Amino acid sequence: MKIWESVRLAFRALTANKLRAALTMLGIIIGVGAVITLMSAGEGVSVYIEEQFQGIGSNLLFVAPGSREEFRSGGGPPGAGGSAAELTNGDAEALRDPVRAPDVIAVAPAVSNIATVATGRRDMIAQVQGVPPEYADIRNWYTEVGTYFDEENMNSRSRVAVIGKDVVKNLFPDNPYPLEQTIKINDVPFRIIGILEQKGGSSFSNEDESILIPLTTAQTRLFPSRSKSGDYLVNAIIIQASDEDHMDAASEQVAAILRERHDIDFRDEDDFSMVSQADIIAVFGEITNVLTIFLGAIAGISLLVGGIGIMNIMLVSVTERTREIGLRKAVGARRRDILWQFLVEAMSLSVFGGIIGIILGATGAEIISTLVEGFSAIVTPDAVVLATTFSAAVGLFFGIYPARRASVLNPIDALRYE
Repeated sequence: MKIWESVRLAFRALTANKLRAALTMLGIIIGVGAVITLMSAGEGVSVYIEEQFQGIGSNLLFVAPGSREEFRSGGGPPGAGGSAAELTNGDAEALRDPVRAPDVIAVAPAVSNIATVATGRRDMIAQVQGVPPEYADIRNWYTEVGTYFDEENMNSRSRVAVIGKDVVKNLFPDNPYPLEQTIKINDVPFRIIGILEQKGGSSFSNEDESILIPLTTAQTRLFPSRSKSGDYLVNAIIIQASDEDHMDAASEQVAAILRERHDIDFRDEDDFSMVSQADIIAVFGEITNVLTIFLGAIAGISLLVGGIGIMNIMLVSVTERTREIGLRKAVGARRRDILWQFLVEAMSLSVFGGIIGIILGATGAEIISTLVEGFSAIVTPDAVVLATTFSAAVGLFFGIYPARRASVLNPIDALRYE
């Protein structure tokens, strides 16, 4: 018997018991829908994390004092007494050498610390960062109103500040643009010259609670700290590579310069840590991938339950149609024909349930995207193919036993069955 004849007979049998077929498919529908929804949410989380890190700038390397081992064991920032490793203004200046670091296009040393910020009536705790003027271009973080500080402010160690949106809300609730107003950072007065664009908070940090001031001002007036050689210390150096393809080259050039400046022997480990955006995204990507697989596996349990339901119904169907099977065998149907007929029925239930489940899963992903602001669940072709293949495999696996049981029935016994 041709395969199309098996398909025709399978559809006729299923349409004869529409309600039973629909209830049988329900487990597959729910399972596939859950898998699609959860995998789409996981993919959306991965994209969201990548966008968050891309939003801080492009092609960036972050250099911090202390080896990776010291960092993991709790080595503190410069001047904290936790680590002997240091990064200085001189290190940052050396990295600007276009001959030794041709793939480095921008360098921004930074000093940051938590400080008390106050006006005459209100106060708050904020992250205060001392940075150079080029920090805005490296981080893609510009002012919405007002201006950014410039080289003249750096050279004169001006007490000027550019503040984030949340700082404005907390300290100036009645004035959204408090330009030329005065705030006190650790009791040192600063004049507001600009309001930063809104970056948005995340699980990592809330950049809208930041205050940016000239690096030289931070090092001399707020957070003075010098190395043994007398050079000013920095907490980190942010480096921008020329493009994504030259990230590795820029990393090697930076490491070579810093190792030479810090007199590190070729056998010794670095006394600084360097990570890229790609490294950070990869770490979070691995975490989200594990979570997505875990959630998908949990949702896949309902597919197994649906498969058991298909087997149960197919066994009932074999029992109900015993005389039909005997009659078909009596008129010349082979075991293979009977096997294909019931196997196609089982796979049809599974595949059609999978198709409806895909639609349900895509709808669930759309609902999540609507309910969660700024988040978009992404239905990928991989998730659709995986769910469809798995649902078909479930139908095949759980349909084999009932189909084989039908195919081995003795035609004489089957005809006698009441």
